[in-house]
Amino acid sequence: MRDVLPDIERWRAERQPVALATVVATWGSAPRSVGGKMAVTADRRIVGSVSGGCVEGAVVEAAGEVLASGAPRLLKFGVADDTAWSVGLACGGAIEVFVEPLAEAIHVAVRDALRQEQPVAIATVLSGSRIGQKLAMLGDGSTAGAIDEGATQSARAALAEGRSRRLPHGDGELFVDVLMPSPRLIVVGGVHIAVSLVRLAKELGYRTVVVDPREAFASAKRFPNVDEIVSAWPDEALARLALNAGTAVAVLAHDPKLDDPAIRAALASPAFYVGALGSARTQEKRRARLLAAGASEAALAKLHAPIGLDLGGRSPEEIALAILAQIVAARNGR
Repeated sequence: MRDVLPDIERWRAERQPVALATVVATWGSAPRSVGGKMAVTADRRIVGSVSGGCVEGAVVEAAGEVLASGAPRLLKFGVADDTAWSVGLACGGAIEVFVEPLAEAIHVAVRDALRQEQPVAIATVLSGSRIGQKLAMLGDGSTAGAIDEGATQSARAALAEGRSRRLPHGDGELFVDVLMPSPRLIVVGGVHIAVSLVRLAKELGYRTVVVDPREAFASAKRFPNVDEIVSAWPDEALARLALNAGTAVAVLAHDPKLDDPAIRAALASPAFYVGALGSARTQEKRRARLLAAGASEAALAKLHAPIGLDLGGRSPEEIALAILAQIVAARNGR
């Protein structure tokens, strides 16, 4: 949703009618995952994608019809479907796409939640007598829109789990689209590798934070695109930043005075990834220090050290790529 939001807001300011298309199911080698979105105006301007290109034309046509009639539609494309072949979905996969007029109250609630980096679940009736009815469940428990108590409970459960779901509902089906806050990357140590790592992470939609008490290393001039710079000792900074399950921590200072407190704090948190720069010999010495300081074997087993995938690169940019690749793999359970 974040990728289409700026264009939707511009079109709303122009008072353009907007249709929203959402991938609600996939099978096989479908090119976009569940939750993928595309927005279409009445004059056929588009943003986003539901298939990587192979069914976009058909979805745009359907969006025009939806805007004209006001009636949402559930579209199905697959290799056994003549319609799908005609629009080019011959890659061995299948998708279902729900196309609906933009629901203003729901959209505003979702937009505000995303801007505030708060989780939100959007429940939509996909079929049956109540097709198109929606509600948004926010992280604080408040809602926008309404369906019924069953849908409210389903949205609340999906939000608590942090996972989208599709389930039977009345005489139709309900799709609950869960949008979590942007993943966050905290880099400890404003070294040269960190400059490239922050830039790459921003390209992938991560909210980035650089932690370093040395102002010469952590400055807006060195990191013009970073979301936040924290000039504090790492253990204090990480406590203040409230690490969660959507946080990755890359420790790059290569100085025990900064690295060790950061690693201890990160490993004690719910962060999904903790990695530390240094050679195998450096890691041996660091491990001994951390064990002596009270770290457990189980905690140290979660540490990615030496940091990054072994891509064979040596430049700061190549090392940053290796680190980010490992972070992405960890976030996807690989």
